[in-house]
Amino acid sequence: MLVLSRKAGDTIKIADNIEVKILEVKGDTVRVGIEAPKSVEIVRGELIQSIKDTNTESLTLDLDWYKNLKDNK
Repeated sequence: MLVLSRKAGDTIKIADNIEVKILEVKGDTVRVGIEAPKSVEIVRGELIQSIKDTNTESLTLDLDWYKNLKDNK
């Protein structure tokens, strides 16, 4: 992992077609802008984790439902 210190207005280039710009730093919050081609998918990490958690929970609930159904026959 590359760790950088940046100030508001600074940018980071990734390859030739992605630019990350630090828009604002306020306390412990940093606003970041990302310019990338539309073909590049950009998703917040916590959103991906939330989907994974929901899918895992759904699978667990389905298995519990199935066990209860099977046991009640």
